[in-house]
Amino acid sequence: MKRQQPTFSEVNLSEHDGVRYLHLGTEWVQGSMRIDAPFEIDLEYVQRMMAWLLFVPEDSVAGRHAMQLGLGAGAITKFCYKKLRMTCTAVELNPRVADVCRAWLRLPPDDERLRVVLADAAEEIRRDEWLGTVDALAVDLYDDEAAAPVLDSAAFYADCRRLLTEDGCMTVNLFGRSSSFERSLACISEAFGAQAVWAFKATREGNTVVLAQRSATRPKRPLLQQRAEEIEARWGLPARKWLKVFKAIEK
Repeated sequence: MKRQQPTFSEVNLSEHDGVRYLHLGTEWVQGSMRIDAPFEIDLEYVQRMMAWLLFVPEDSVAGRHAMQLGLGAGAITKFCYKKLRMTCTAVELNPRVADVCRAWLRLPPDDERLRVVLADAAEEIRRDEWLGTVDALAVDLYDDEAAAPVLDSAAFYADCRRLLTEDGCMTVNLFGRSSSFERSLACISEAFGAQAVWAFKATREGNTVVLAQRSATRPKRPLLQQRAEEIEARWGLPARKWLKVFKAIEK
C-alpha cells in the first residue's frame, strides 16, 4: 500500500508600507520582514519571544543554541543567527515555508551554525540529539487559519522542557480565536512548575507570550532592569518596555 503524502498549505506573500508578510493561503499573517532591515524583528510579539535574554548574562549569548519550532518568516532564527551570533536550529513541517524564507525573506542557507530541519516538531524534539542542548526555545506553531496552537498539551511542553539546558528558557506565542490562554498556561505550568513561568500582557493584536524556565529563578528587579538596558543598547529590542508588561505568574 502506497503511503499517502502529506498535504501542505499554500505559501504566499504580501507587501505593505515597506513590510513583507508571509501567509499560508489565508489573510492571517504568519510572519513579517521589514524590507530595509531584514535581520531585525518587526512584530511586537516576536520581539517579546526574545525575553529569555533577560535571564542570561549579555556576554554569554554568542555561541548558545537557539531552536525555533515553526519557522514562520524566520525572524527569530535570522535575528539569533545574525545579531546574537548563536547556533540556530529551526524545525518546520512545510518545505514550501523554508523555500519562501530563503528566496524572499533573506533566510541564509544552512551552514555550521544554521540548520533548518523539515519535520513534525512533536516528533523531532523527542530525538536524543536535542535533549539538554537548547538555550532558547521559541514555540510558534499555528496552522493556516491561526485558530489555536497546533501543539498545546502538558506532554508536549514536558518534551520542550527536556530540550533545555539548565538555564534555558522556552517562549511560546499563545494566540487564536478558539484558544484558551488559561488552559495553555495550566499545561505549561504543569510541565515546568508554576514558579518557572512568566507572562506578558497581550499585545493589541491578541498575542500573549509566555516564558518558562528550565530551572526557576526570580531575578531581582534591579538585575532585570540592568539586563533590559543592555539588551536595548546592544541589540535594539525594546526590553525596558517589556518590564512594564511582564511578570512571574506566581508570587
